[in-house]
Amino acid sequence: MTAYLKTMLSKLRGDERGVTLVEYGIAIALAVALGTAALDNLAGDVGDSMDAAGACMPNSDGSASTC
Repeated sequence: MTAYLKTMLSKLRGDERGVTLVEYGIAIALAVALGTAALDNLAGDVGDSMDAAGACMPNSDGSASTC
């Protein structure tokens, strides 16, 4: 039984067919994480810019608001 396990483990150790799939999975997960962080940061910046632009718009009574 132990000889069989040693033989199977030595075969699995040399088999690298699944390694590429794992590497692609890690690369995709990293890209998704970085993309999510970048979009989250961008959303905050756009929101701040829109708030600042809205504050510079004229009021509903036609008077100018302060920028």
